[in-house]
Amino acid sequence: MILALSLQSLEASPLAVALRTSLAYPVLETLHILGLAAFFGSLLVVDLNLLGAIRRSDAASVAMHILPWSVAAFALAAMTGSVLFLARAGELASNPVFLTKMVLILLAGLNAVVLHLRGPLDMSRIVTRSHAAASLAIWIMVIVCGRWIAYV
Repeated sequence: MILALSLQSLEASPLAVALRTSLAYPVLETLHILGLAAFFGSLLVVDLNLLGAIRRSDAASVAMHILPWSVAAFALAAMTGSVLFLARAGELASNPVFLTKMVLILLAGLNAVVLHLRGPLDMSRIVTRSHAAASLAIWIMVIVCGRWIAYV
């Protein structure tokens, strides 16, 4: 009950109304997709490197150079996604595909934290390669869920 009232309040906020009644929603949606594309592209380079698909590259060096771009792109996608949520909070909060997407993003974050807390990135270790493969699989599922939200 309280959650439903909170979601209704979000949807009734001036910002949410403005999103639904202007070009702001498609502009933010475009920025969201661009942020996701930049994030996934940078992640793809790092993960493929960790999996050994990109030869002659030091995994730690590649990650160090690309990580700031990944963080910035993820921040753009997360910020725009959060604002977009306001416009359809009630609908999205009850959408199983949206909820799955949120859980997958959490799992991807946990996977990244564990990978980076384990120490230096060493592509010769099976555990490191497993984290990289899981990262790619999870983020692909996030993207698929993002597209399916509109159809469920």
